[in-house]
Amino acid sequence: MAEKAETLSFWEHLDVLRSMLVKVLLATVALAAVAFCFREELFAVVLAPKEADFLTYRWLAAAGRLMAADAPPPFWVRLINTGLAEQFLIHVKVAGCAGVIGASPYALYQLFRFVSPALYADERRYALRVVGGGYLMFLTGVLVSYFLIFPLTFRFLGTYQVSGEVENLITLQSYISTLMTMSLALGLVFEIPVLTWLFAKMGFLSAGFMRRYRRHAIVLILVVAAVITPTSDVFTLSLVALPMWLLYEGSIWLIR
Repeated sequence: MAEKAETLSFWEHLDVLRSMLVKVLLATVALAAVAFCFREELFAVVLAPKEADFLTYRWLAAAGRLMAADAPPPFWVRLINTGLAEQFLIHVKVAGCAGVIGASPYALYQLFRFVSPALYADERRYALRVVGGGYLMFLTGVLVSYFLIFPLTFRFLGTYQVSGEVENLITLQSYISTLMTMSLALGLVFEIPVLTWLFAKMGFLSAGFMRRYRRHAIVLILVVAAVITPTSDVFTLSLVALPMWLLYEGSIWLIR
C-alpha cells in the first residue's frame, strides 16, 4: 500500500482525497436524513434532560435518600417557540448534528486510511492511539455534558426565579444552543489528556512542568471555562471548570 502511495502523483492524491470527502459527506447526509425522519425518537433524546424523571435527577434523588437528605422538589420547565420557521430549522440542525456524530467513526476511518500509507509503522501506531483516544475522550466529554453538566445547569437556571410572580418560559432555540455549545465545549475539554500525552511524547511537556505551573493553569482553566460557558452564572462556570481541573490533574499522573 505504501509503494502504491509513492507512485501516485499530486493530482492522483487529490482525486483520492476528493473521493474520501465525497464518501464521508454522503454518509453524513444519509444518517442526517435518517435522523430527520425519526423526529420523535431524536427529540425524545434531545429534550430528555428537561424532564423531572431524567436519569440524572433520579440518581441524585436516590443518593439523597441514601444520605437521609430531603428529596429535591419537583420541577417543570416549559419550552416555547417564538419564530415561524424556528422549529423546522432546529429540526434540520439537530438532525445534521446527529448525522455528523453518527458518521464520525467512518470519517476517522477514511482519514486514517488516507494518511496511513505515508506513515512509518511506529508513526502509524502513534497516530492510531492519538486519533482513537481523542475520539473516545471527545465522546466521553459529550456524554458527561449530556448526563451531568447540562441537566444540572438547566435545572438550576430553568427553575431560578427572582420572584414567584415571574414565570420562566425557555425558548427552544435557547435550550438547543446551550445543549450543543456545552456538549462541544466539554468534548474539546476532554481532549486535554490526549494532547498532554502527545506533547510529552514529543518532549515538549513534563509532569514536573505541569506541577510547577499548576496555579497558572487553574487561573487559565477559570478563564477558559468563563469563555466557553454559554451562560454567565458562577454555578455553570464551576461545573465546567471542575472537570477541566480534574483532567489537568489526571494528565499529570498520565505523563508521569
